[in-house]
Amino acid sequence: MMPVFRNLAKTAKEVLLINGCSCQIPAMSIRLMSWSPRQVNADASFHSVSFAESDHPRVLITGGLGQLGVGLANLLRKRFGKNNIILSDIRKPPDHVFHSGPFIYSDILDYKNLREIVVNNRITWLIHYSALLSAVGEANVPLARNVNITGLHNILDIAAEHNLRLFVPSTIGAFGSTSPRNPTPDICIQRPRTIYGVSKVHAELMGEYYHHKYGMDFRCLRYPGIISADTLPGGGTTDYAVQIFHDAVKTGKFECNLKPDTKLPMMYIDDCLRATLEILEAPAEQLTMRTYNISAMSFTPEELVAAVRKHLSDLQITYKVDEMRQAIADSWPMEFDDHNARKDWAWKHEYDLPELVFTMLNFITTDSQLMQSN
Repeated sequence: MMPVFRNLAKTAKEVLLINGCSCQIPAMSIRLMSWSPRQVNADASFHSVSFAESDHPRVLITGGLGQLGVGLANLLRKRFGKNNIILSDIRKPPDHVFHSGPFIYSDILDYKNLREIVVNNRITWLIHYSALLSAVGEANVPLARNVNITGLHNILDIAAEHNLRLFVPSTIGAFGSTSPRNPTPDICIQRPRTIYGVSKVHAELMGEYYHHKYGMDFRCLRYPGIISADTLPGGGTTDYAVQIFHDAVKTGKFECNLKPDTKLPMMYIDDCLRATLEILEAPAEQLTMRTYNISAMSFTPEELVAAVRKHLSDLQITYKVDEMRQAIADSWPMEFDDHNARKDWAWKHEYDLPELVFTMLNFITTDSQLMQSN
């Protein structure tokens, strides 16, 4: 638009000068208007018109250097091509991540920067992993509120404006002590007592609201505790189930910060990433809900220790309970009811407890041996 107005002004000036007029043409004040969901009309409606069904999605992953981002990026790159998947974070990526595919700096609290990334890279799917986890969030509530809620609002607005398919994970932490715990269904009372849990309930409801009001393609999975070998614990209440494997291999000793009989839903990371891809690819007409529970197994610390000792019989275990983490765990589900996910889009886990333990120990033992040889 701007070149058109400049040419008009230039032509008008030349005409006036030819006619002997020495008056100056006033500078035109041009403001290019663009739609923003922050000023949405009550009857607005959004429909995706960007990509043909045969085209691969262009995917942006926020918080990509966390536990799940890198693994999901690798999975999506194998399916859709390396250059179609962009990892983003506010931290400097390690070399192997930087060289594995596109990486970009992105701060979810910077609305303008995030919007430019979506536009410049023709993003069609947005996967929003940026969040402060449960224990970390309780230690810094203002920061957790800013990242987990304000950042989410930026993501929702941009996804709606640009007709994106938006995936936001939720968590077992979205339930509270008044929720049914054994099992916990998809729809029941949710009264979490952590800022992490509150922010995830907020994300679930806001996503459903944008879907029903504006037609935005919002999809959400409530993850159980996720166990992976290639990412160190990041401050979550279920992280004991990751740390035990590292300590068992490296020192033969493990100090658990939860009581031995604390039962929680868990899942190996490969199952989690596959479930995420499946919900993203599921035909919209198959989805009867926007937020689903997914699960694979539930176990207690003492059950996990017993399974590890089948491979490392000398493992020594002590319990030093962290009262804050224990209180959080006691308010969370013991078992997830995920029958809707299994019914609607054929979700099925592959890893149970014995396979999980074998896989984790094999991965960490091999990794530790490689480090020692180097």
